[in-house]
Amino acid sequence: MADLILTPNLDNADDFYAGLLAAHEGLSKTDSDALNARLILVLANHIGDADVLTQAVKTAAKKPG
Repeated sequence: MADLILTPNLDNADDFYAGLLAAHEGLSKTDSDALNARLILVLANHIGDADVLTQAVKTAAKKPG
């Protein structure tokens, strides 16, 4: 089982974030939510490891603080 990587691991993170924001520009809340859902499914398919994905869901579901 692979472990979820929680340390910075993305080259050009600012560029990625800018592109993500640009993809949402002009979208309604509904369309933005749908884009996020499709992106999650595309990335989940790319990761392809159910254990890692389960770790990611549990980590994301934790409330900060």
